[in-house]
Amino acid sequence: MIRRVMWKVAQPLFRLSPRRCFGWRRFLLRCFGAKIVRSVRAHPSATIYFPWNLEAGDESAIGEHAFVYNLGRVTMGGRATISHRANICAGTHDHTKPDFPLLRPPITIGPEAWVCADAFVGPGVTIGEGAILGARAVAMKDVNPWTIVVGNPARESKRREITQ
Repeated sequence: MIRRVMWKVAQPLFRLSPRRCFGWRRFLLRCFGAKIVRSVRAHPSATIYFPWNLEAGDESAIGEHAFVYNLGRVTMGGRATISHRANICAGTHDHTKPDFPLLRPPITIGPEAWVCADAFVGPGVTIGEGAILGARAVAMKDVNPWTIVVGNPARESKRREITQ
């Protein structure tokens, strides 16, 4: 609880930092237990609920107004991107029990994966290496590596050949 209160107090230092101060925001996140490397870019308008449940690899990015609700661990591989206004939700409730206990299933976003604008990644989902979750898509199940998925629910995109 103390850690949560301290992070809440420190958040203005994160949010009000100039856009280019990625190093400062990395420092703040690390102070609160995030496991991130030197080249991670977290934008000041991004919301990271619990930094101590975040792990991000080389050259990964968390875009403008992205919402990382990481009650459970969120792991991003190298060169993974969470675009602006995407929602990563590593928390839910067990609706089959009368007391609705809190669950914290982890989310993994593989290396070189891209969670596009306004997309939603549900609890316990793995976005495979190199996969693309299209704009406004909803992933409630794992996304296979090197695939493009779109829609709600997310499904594999059909490729169309361009003819001239």
